[in-house]
Amino acid sequence: MFDLINGLPVHTLVVHAVVVLVPLTALGTIALAVRPRWRHHYGPVVVGLGVLSVIFIPIATSSGEALEKRVGNPGEHAELGDQLIWFVIPLVVLAAALVWMDRRAAIATATGTATGTSVAGSSAAGSSATALKVVAVLAVVAALATSVQVYRVGDSGARAAWGSQVQASSSGSGDSD
Repeated sequence: MFDLINGLPVHTLVVHAVVVLVPLTALGTIALAVRPRWRHHYGPVVVGLGVLSVIFIPIATSSGEALEKRVGNPGEHAELGDQLIWFVIPLVVLAAALVWMDRRAAIATATGTATGTSVAGSSAAGSSATALKVVAVLAVVAALATSVQVYRVGDSGARAAWGSQVQASSSGSGDSD
């Protein structure tokens, strides 16, 4: 099913969606973490990009396995690609939690329940703000880890596909000084 489209490997087509969507999700999550005002407007977009990433990653790995049967084992690239989903899922969950917690805090503030006239209400608002900050920090850490992993996957894939061809052409080019 995930082998060829019009004679081209599905993997080479689908992998571009992953290469675009995952970094956008990571960058968007960092933006949401450092710019709380953006969470309301851009939060659903970032979470949506993340959900699309989670959908496309298994398609990319399945199509990569089909391509592997045609061209051989890509080695480390396949292993790293299989791990990517385990970076993106926590990233999406944290981005969604950040947006949800921010909206919940905004609703509580608007209705006056977070302003609290009692000590208990005040401590609840403080713990909510602290929890939001903790989730924001975890989201940034997840975004950075995911960015490193997507780089590693892409680099290993490029080396598997093009490494020997580029080395062969550069060693025979005669451009030595």
